[in-house]
Amino acid sequence: MDEHGMVIAGGGLAAASAAKALRSEGWDGPITIVGTEHREPYLRPPLSKEFLLGKATEEDTAVNPAGWYAENGVELRLGQTVSQVLPAARVAALANGELLHYRALLLATGAQPRTLGVPGAQLEGVVTLRRFEDSLALRSQLAEGGKRVVIVGSGWIGMEVAAAARTYGNEVTVVGRARTPLGQLEPELGDYFRRLHEAEGVDFRVRAHPVELKASSDALAADNAGCVRCLVTDAGERLGADLVLVAVGVVPDTALAQGAGLLIGNGIVVDASLRSSAEGVFAAGDVANSLQPFTGDHVRSEHWSNALNGGKVAAKSMLGLPAALDIAPYFYTDQFGVSLEYSGYTQRARGAKLVLRGSIETVESGLEGFVAFWLRDGQVVAAMNVNAPRSQKALKALIASRTVVDEARLADPDVPLAELVG
Repeated sequence: MDEHGMVIAGGGLAAASAAKALRSEGWDGPITIVGTEHREPYLRPPLSKEFLLGKATEEDTAVNPAGWYAENGVELRLGQTVSQVLPAARVAALANGELLHYRALLLATGAQPRTLGVPGAQLEGVVTLRRFEDSLALRSQLAEGGKRVVIVGSGWIGMEVAAAARTYGNEVTVVGRARTPLGQLEPELGDYFRRLHEAEGVDFRVRAHPVELKASSDALAADNAGCVRCLVTDAGERLGADLVLVAVGVVPDTALAQGAGLLIGNGIVVDASLRSSAEGVFAAGDVANSLQPFTGDHVRSEHWSNALNGGKVAAKSMLGLPAALDIAPYFYTDQFGVSLEYSGYTQRARGAKLVLRGSIETVESGLEGFVAFWLRDGQVVAAMNVNAPRSQKALKALIASRTVVDEARLADPDVPLAELVG
């Protein structure tokens, strides 16, 4: 038995953020992070961006500096797993049989990548990208160049890896179900990113999906019987492949929460303070489906800012302090030298009016960036800048202000964004 303290199941950004916030808020009791991976908490965005491209080191991906956990009395149980939670007894049982009594428990178990349910999905060379080791292995293969890389999925991860793979000199084909890549965006925005990639030599198969992966595009050979060599689409096309990355989203890891009898619905259902349906149990990060005060909806966000801020909110709530996760979701991407930052509420942006400040054509000509706004009932509910990073602070303020704006002024580059904030 361990003395009552703060226990965190999961070893990612939300876990590290919560531990740091617990200390900064004055908690001086035990903090235990139980993480299944054998490394200290790290940032996931670089895994498909800077680290994958060799522009960032392993140290650059760390959430906290080396030695921070020991210096701040945070016990890391790496390579271990919480196998059961007993909320009534406030006990977390580890897979090794050890029991941890907790004052409050944070579930930050994250998510697992979806896999393909088609023949050949288990062949060698069919990979996913979620953990540090995944990125390390992928970088090693891509850096050699000259490979035929097929990416299944045209979302953010798929497109980022496509850019990295092509930068390393590989042949790259992206297979996506949507008419345009980044299907959550409007077609004109998705088409822009498709043209960006095509200009760099990336091929696309849209409104397509794999039906089989084969070990050879023709006859099986003994030396490659277990390695992927071909992807067959639903149209019957056979795409040669030395490496297939499956980037079709993730599934929240709710097994532990389900076993504890917590309310589940697209993740662990929590309120705005990240409290679950069981007293003393909280959830943050990719696994949490939290009430969004701004919209009144429950939202599960898989982006790093949600994990970072969710960990802070959870820490305060675990201490009984008032807190709510009311910051607009945010993410960024970099592809072929083009930067994008998005802030806002995607569920409210669906079907909202798209307003552009600047034009896509100016970005394509290399002259300047543009900003996209999603307008609902006269309010900006989401905004995205492309190669216009100086505007992002004002965009966040505009969303948070809920100001009813004039559409013409919103689209006019000569009107400072700060003037539109109420």
